Amino acid sequence: MLIHDTNTVQDIAHLDVLATLLREQCGQVVRYSSLANQINVSVDTIRRWVTLLESFYYAFRVTPWFQNLASALRKEPKIYLWDWSQVKDIGAKNENLIASHLLKAVHWWTDHGLGDYQLHYLRTKDQKEVDFLISRDNQPWLLVEVKSSVNQPLNKHLGWFQEQLGAEHALQVVMDMPYVEADCFAVGKPVKVPVETLLMRLV
Repeated sequence: MLIHDTNTVQDIAHLDVLATLLREQCGQVVRYSSLANQINVSVDTIRRWVTLLESFYYAFRVTPWFQNLASALRKEPKIYLWDWSQVKDIGAKNENLIASHLLKAVHWWTDHGLGDYQLHYLRTKDQKEVDFLISRDNQPWLLVEVKSSVNQPLNKHLGWFQEQLGAEHALQVVMDMPYVEADCFAVGKPVKVPVETLLMRLV
């Protein structure tokens, strides 16, 4: 069945606009009220349509982690595409690629009885941010920041969030960093890691 065949959506043109906006805002915090104003529909309609797009594997949501962080964002998700090749901005595309692999790893680890894993992001009201947090059994376990170049400095918020939350690992994944045969989960402090090194260790 195609999404256009469902009876849920009355205005396919508006849904197409929403899909385009989500693609353009990939990796950003999504505010349903802003999307509703842009498309001229209700917030409830936006929520319903986002759920529909998820059910057809167009996109997936990553929710904020806010436990033990009084200043953290609590409601708005970030949305990524399953097909990250559609994302034009290179930084957003790289972040989307890592989000997809982390989500697959979270599902695999949970399905294989290794614990209850969940994928989140971190952002506070004063703009401290790390791209991803993986929790294990409802406790912070892994922080992941995505960078395109090895020349970009280590995100100082990795260390701050690790200290605040007690996560075991804090990795800055670098897209252009040469592969290194190493166990990135053997390091406890924030460290730069080649993208291939991380992906080889996920599942």
